[in-house]
Amino acid sequence: MSDIIRMTAAELGEKLRAGDISSVEATQAHLDRIAAVDADVHAFLHVNEHALAAAAHIDDRRAAGEDLSPIAGVPLAIKDVLVTTDQPSTSGSKILEGYLSPFDATVVARARAAGLIPLGKTNMDEFAMGSSTEHSAYGPTRNPWDLDRIPGGSGGGSAAAVAAFEAPLALGSDTGGSIRQPAHVTGTVGIKPTYGGVSRYGAIALASSLDQVGPVTRTVLDAGLLHDVIGGYDPKDSTSLDEQWPSFAAAAREGATGQVLKGLRVGVIRELPDSGFQPGVAASFHASLGLMEAQGAEIVEISAPHFEYGVAAYYLILPAEASSNLAKFDSVRFGLRVTPDGNPTVEDVMSATREAGFGPEVKRRIILGTYALSAGYYDAYYGSAQKVRTLIQRDFDAAFQQVDVIATPSAPTTAFRLGEKIDDPLQMYLNDLTTIPANLAGVPGISIPSGLAEDDGLPVGIQFLAPAREDARLYRVGAALEAALLDTWDGPLLDKAPTLGDIRNRQEGIR
Repeated sequence: MSDIIRMTAAELGEKLRAGDISSVEATQAHLDRIAAVDADVHAFLHVNEHALAAAAHIDDRRAAGEDLSPIAGVPLAIKDVLVTTDQPSTSGSKILEGYLSPFDATVVARARAAGLIPLGKTNMDEFAMGSSTEHSAYGPTRNPWDLDRIPGGSGGGSAAAVAAFEAPLALGSDTGGSIRQPAHVTGTVGIKPTYGGVSRYGAIALASSLDQVGPVTRTVLDAGLLHDVIGGYDPKDSTSLDEQWPSFAAAAREGATGQVLKGLRVGVIRELPDSGFQPGVAASFHASLGLMEAQGAEIVEISAPHFEYGVAAYYLILPAEASSNLAKFDSVRFGLRVTPDGNPTVEDVMSATREAGFGPEVKRRIILGTYALSAGYYDAYYGSAQKVRTLIQRDFDAAFQQVDVIATPSAPTTAFRLGEKIDDPLQMYLNDLTTIPANLAGVPGISIPSGLAEDDGLPVGIQFLAPAREDARLYRVGAALEAALLDTWDGPLLDKAPTLGDIRNRQEGIR
């Protein structure tokens, strides 16, 4: 495997600035990797034919002496929920097949301006509805650790691309865990920023009060470098926070010194007992807490009594907002149009288009959301769910009076097998048990790899949550634990993954 694709984004940036490699070389190495393995992984829906030209342009600017960003020339994968002018933006749905946006999402525009090289658009559950990327209209993505298993969702494509060394950086979106849960099952790092900390302009909306764009990477420092590029106030986004943010890369570097954990108060939620988690997940979580405690952290039991209602509240709020957001896909303005035979009315065309263009999970949530918002049921369902949301926010407020961060496993289990839960929506929804509360409250969350589960050898993540606007605290804590764990692992966790060639050979033997 090429040394270039094994480099972190920070390492690549240093090599590019020093002139040891060119952006064209780095981009070509990742395009070659995509060509070699993506037929198995299916992380990408579209590979950018303009990537090498963009890389050459960055090389020319650097040669001309321009002062470029620390990661200018580094390749980037983009979740297909983010619109782009030069590549299709489908949100994993047939109803948007081939759609080209007239504008770039703000985060994409900022990435281009910083000199990042868009490699392509990554696969996802249709309209970000799912926890396995099996609900994509274009087929599932597979986990690079085991091609028979899911890479998480909805952003499994971005996580798989990073885990398979097809891209050093990726953009994702997180509505209830869609960055953090894929990070958990692929051994990568995923950040959900504070709501409003990163622009949602140009992110195809699922649930507008919950959606947040964020980084997917292999290290905490890389996530900070990407967050520095994409974050900050955007006047085009009415929910964007108009304030100055610190450098998250600097926070990660500070954390890596190892001094951050001393005296840190880490909250563990009493209402999340080990019995709710796969044994290997729980064991890895407690091992990480033990490592933090050995370095001076204080583990504090806290109560968050309303967290257990988070999943139920979320699956009323999200479908309600989704049913409203997806009303725009009506066959009239853009996207797919199906015209029935005879003399169809506009309503007939709309119905036929939505029937053909939406998959079963999208239809399920639209129906649920429309029902929850209907006359006579609004207060009983949507209104009640919003009251629970307020109670969860109050739980966070009370908890952060006692602790600096809250720690949980990033998900209840390791990666499950493809097809295992596709016909059981409730079991699929429970994958977001620990990640959903952060979206309901708008607080930031990070998932970093915590090791391999002792019962199946698959990756496990630990999640940290911090108060709103304290994203830098997560970078410091995440980088501190990452550094401590790297010492115990004697190298990056992804180096312990089986090669895709080994997996193919094993599967051929099974067949």
